[in-house]
Amino acid sequence: MKADLQLLYFTYHPKDVYPDVAMGLYFVVTVVLIVQIVRQKAQLWLYILPGTAFAEALGYLFRELCVRETTFPLYVLMTLFLLLPPNAMALANYKTLGKIISQSKAKPRWFFLKPKFVNWFYFSSDIFSIALQGTGGGMMTSYRRRETGKTIVLVGLIVQLVFLACFLATTFYVWTSQAYTVAMGPRDLSSLSAKRKVVFTIVTTTVLLYLRSIYRIVEFADGYGGSIYSAEWAFFVFDTLIILLAFIVYIVIPLGPHFVRGKTAHNEQK
Repeated sequence: MKADLQLLYFTYHPKDVYPDVAMGLYFVVTVVLIVQIVRQKAQLWLYILPGTAFAEALGYLFRELCVRETTFPLYVLMTLFLLLPPNAMALANYKTLGKIISQSKAKPRWFFLKPKFVNWFYFSSDIFSIALQGTGGGMMTSYRRRETGKTIVLVGLIVQLVFLACFLATTFYVWTSQAYTVAMGPRDLSSLSAKRKVVFTIVTTTVLLYLRSIYRIVEFADGYGGSIYSAEWAFFVFDTLIILLAFIVYIVIPLGPHFVRGKTAHNEQK
């Protein structure tokens, strides 16, 4: 019975060791990020990152439980917790760019550089993408609604790709404009080096999210039971590993020192 349900939901017999390793790594990432944020006295919105890592860890916990005892509720929880959390990483990047723009006090030349627009536009797009992917992911757990759910998830992922591309273009403009500055961290020699670090973190993690979304689009387009969906190694390489690499970037080149509570680049310039 267990084997039959595994084949029904996974279309293969998943390994039980991989989720354990992934869960452990993501729990470690969660703890490290929380410690960094506390020590750096970083702004509270950066807790989005450890929250996302914790959600990923729960996703792999549900996967491990689902491998041991495959049930419909566990499969639903596993699907949603492994599909949706990376969207929150994009939200953290959107928030970071919005903070750079608002704290720089620069007069925007274009409407898409107004702080309120940046925060509203990308936040709304992320919520919309999460809603589509969550709805579609939930529907895909039902055999009768699987095709409809797949289509909705695909739309959500494509929407995410479009807005990620727009976000990268906006980030590039902010990077090349001297009007936008970033608060210096304790190890920065200049505001330019601080800005370089923050932009590198934003761009690198966004590109990794972009690659993960492309993989997910290919996976869902290939269809349930397709060669991509049935390849467990592909999931752990193009989803698990890619998101883990993004978190490593956040840890190695943290955003916290540049967004300390009560400190802004504008204040430094006074």
